[in-house]
Amino acid sequence: MAKVAFLLASGFEDSEMKNPYEAVKEAGHETVIIGLEKGARCDGKKGTISYTADLGASEAKADDFDAVIIPGGGAPEALRVNDDVVRFVKEINQNDKLIAGICHGPQVMISADVLKGKEATCFIGIRDDVKLAGAAYHDKEVVVSENLITSRTPKDEPAFIREILAKLS
Repeated sequence: MAKVAFLLASGFEDSEMKNPYEAVKEAGHETVIIGLEKGARCDGKKGTISYTADLGASEAKADDFDAVIIPGGGAPEALRVNDDVVRFVKEINQNDKLIAGICHGPQVMISADVLKGKEATCFIGIRDDVKLAGAAYHDKEVVVSENLITSRTPKDEPAFIREILAKLS
């Protein structure tokens, strides 16, 4: 079974965390929530759910994980400016491990400079940023490109989750 990191800060899109997180756990994989600080409370932007960070980004080591999932909403903006978050995602990518981002999640991928030469999708509001980061943008429910999986919005969650579980198995 895989050990999967979920990168989280307050303001995340509730369902984009809850649904993949529960699906990955139900599939038998180990889940670890990585926040800006260990023990930090992360609240969903709709207020339906909150989580506590199991690990701070400064403690996260790519060698300890098989994959990282980045929910969207406002959280990626807070995560992408944290040097430890960016380092962690870069290291995951250098080891060709799975990086999955939905909605605004690819903002963290942009800051970690992992999109060059890949294909991706995202929330339309960051489409130009994804293109400028070197990815070929596709307006599709899910795009799998080597070790990356990206999706656009909560309505794409079933396809996003399906591809994550396929890669982890």
